[in-house]
Parts: sequence; C-alpha cells; structure tokens
Amino acid sequence: MPRPDFPRTIMEFQKRFSDEGECLKYLIDSRWPDGFVCPRCTHDAFYWKEGRSLLQCKACGYQASVTAGTAMHRSKQPLTLWFWAAYLVTTHTPGMSALQFKRQVGLSSYQTAFTMLHKLRAALVKKDRDKLHGTVEVDETYIGGKEAGPGGRGAYGKVIVAGAVEVRGEVAGRLRLRVIPDVTAHTLEGFVKENVEGGVTVKTDAWMGYVGLEKAGYHHYMLMGSKSESLPHIHRAFSNLKTWLIGTHHGVSEQHLPAYLNEYVFRFNRRRTPMAAFQTALGLISERKGPTYKGLYGVAKGGLAWAHPNPRDGSLGS
Repeated sequence: MPRPDFPRTIMEFQKRFSDEGECLKYLIDSRWPDGFVCPRCTHDAFYWKEGRSLLQCKACGYQASVTAGTAMHRSKQPLTLWFWAAYLVTTHTPGMSALQFKRQVGLSSYQTAFTMLHKLRAALVKKDRDKLHGTVEVDETYIGGKEAGPGGRGAYGKVIVAGAVEVRGEVAGRLRLRVIPDVTAHTLEGFVKENVEGGVTVKTDAWMGYVGLEKAGYHHYMLMGSKSESLPHIHRAFSNLKTWLIGTHHGVSEQHLPAYLNEYVFRFNRRRTPMAAFQTALGLISERKGPTYKGLYGVAKGGLAWAHPNPRDGSLGS
C-alpha cells in the first residue's frame, strides 16, 4: 500500500490537518502504510493508547510511539504546529526564518521556533545519498562578514564552503555543499571523493589543491579564465546561497551554517517538486530525530557568518 498523498494547495492542507487526530492518522499511515507490525514479535494486532500516541502490541505488550525517531520525537508542541512548520519549510520558496515562523504561527518563544526549524533541517539530510555523476563542477567559496586580514583562499575570519554540482546541459543537476577547514589538496580531494562518483568528469579552476584529482581516478578538466563563464552552475549556486542567507535569514552563525547548507541543498535538489519534501522534513522517510535544544545552544562557535563577496576577486559565488 502506498504512503498517503499530500495536499496540493494551502487550503487543502489547512482542511486536512485541522486537528491532532488527522495529523496522527497521517503519521500512522505514513509510518506503517501496510499496517502496523510489531518490531519485536511481528504481531499485527495492537491497542491504541489514547493520550500517549502509542500503539501497544496485543501479543507482547511492546509500545511503539508514532513520533519516535522523527523530528517530533519527545516534543511537547502539538502535531498541527509541526505539520505547519514542515509545510512552510518545504513549500515556501524563499525559505522560512525562525522569526517569520514565530510570527506566522503565533509562538511566544523565538528559541522554540528556532529549535523546531533546526530539527526539520536535520531531517532533510539523507545519510546514504547517491554520489554525483556525469560532469560535475567543483569549487569553493567564502561565507562571512568583512573583517581585517588577508584575502585570497583561506581568507582571514571567513568560513569556507566547498561545493559540487552536476552539469545537465544548460541546467544544474544535484548539488552538494559542505563546510571545510581549509583549501588544501587533502581537504578538497576528500570532499570530491565523498560526494562525486569515481571516473566521472570533474571541472575546477586552476587552484593547485585540485591537481591530484586525475590521480584520484577522475577525468579532471582544469579551467582558466573567468570563473563565471568556466564554472557557471556552481557559481550561480553559490551566489543564490549567499543571497538566500542574507535575504531570508539576515546572516547565520558559523555554528549553525551547516544546517542552513543542508536546507539550501535540499531545496535546490527538489526545487521542481517541493511538495514531495514534506514527509522527509518530518523524518517519516527514515529515523532522523534532529538536534536537541542543548545541542543547538550549548556551544557557541564564533559570531555571525554573513554571506559576502569572494575576497579573491570581489565577485559573489566563487
């Protein structure tokens, strides 16, 4: 039996998920599309534990939580609020900041809104996702505000983000982004190996950190000249990323930048099918609980990592 379908419009969404009961039904149908089967004894008969959102096996007494292993795991917030959060995150084209979400749904706490959205962002990452293939453009860029110090690669006080994107004719295919500590050959080759299939064509600029890709098993094309012309797809992805970080989120901290990169990649790769992302964001595709409040606020790493022009050449999205 297939998973339940998804509302096509905001009016359909509001009508369908108007109360906790409808949300619970959708969760159960999504998690057990072929009917509940006890993970302990494989018995298929159960009692419904009202008020606790639990399915208790009639044979062995095992209790299965409807929200366990999802972004909603052990949350005190109503399911209707979680559903609205997932809907807004996955369908609102510019994205949704915590402040916007707080205002739209009437939350009193910014921290609650921030934590909920980060739990949803954590669910967007597929651990065993396929590597990029075909022809792939690879480059790196710098995220951060204007600070005194040297420019160029490894610019002082900036966060370095590596990127790789598939080239599908005139359009870009799938994207990968990751914060990296430096632009050495060891780091850049490691990023490529982690995200790009061996044996494919990889296009880069003339930075020496990429010279070992041929020996690493890739067909390496080192391009000279204007980066905007030589690597247009990754250049455009970086430029749009920086515009999104500033326009929607007004800059983000270094500590939380990886989570925003995950959301941006998720949006980019599903930009033509935003509705299909709803179940993924809630963590219904696989168990993805997301970070805890302590994990989000317990350790601060630096100030704001504002998106900014590339210090090497003054252009956005290097």
